[in-house]
Amino acid sequence: MITYKTEKQIEKKQLIALYDSVGWSAYTNEPERLFSAVAHSLTVISAWADEQLVGLIRAVGDGQTILYIQDILVMEAYQNRGIGYELMTKLLDMHPNVRQKVLLTEDAPDVRHFYEKCQFSSCDKGEAVAFYRSY
Repeated sequence: MITYKTEKQIEKKQLIALYDSVGWSAYTNEPERLFSAVAHSLTVISAWADEQLVGLIRAVGDGQTILYIQDILVMEAYQNRGIGYELMTKLLDMHPNVRQKVLLTEDAPDVRHFYEKCQFSSCDKGEAVAFYRSY
């Protein structure tokens, strides 16, 4: 059984293990930045199998006009069980009046399918355009 929590304070060891499990080493190479980023996020929802952190979604923004979904990740052993969809649904339900809900992710068929299932539209299929700058 999976339980969901909205606390931002997550044990560091659990957080590192989750991000490492999906290969997000850019986060785990700088663990203090990761802990600070999670703590300062607008919203954090985590998924737990007993006492193990198995999924997380976090968003940044002002909570009024913009919600930027920064991270959504589920341990591989727990993927394709609806956990990611449930995390996304819970996040969007917490911010129903925010007009712009955006995210930036890789373009892969399974990724595209997931976000379209969550009723997101790709900028390459509409009138919007997306830009980003990374270091």
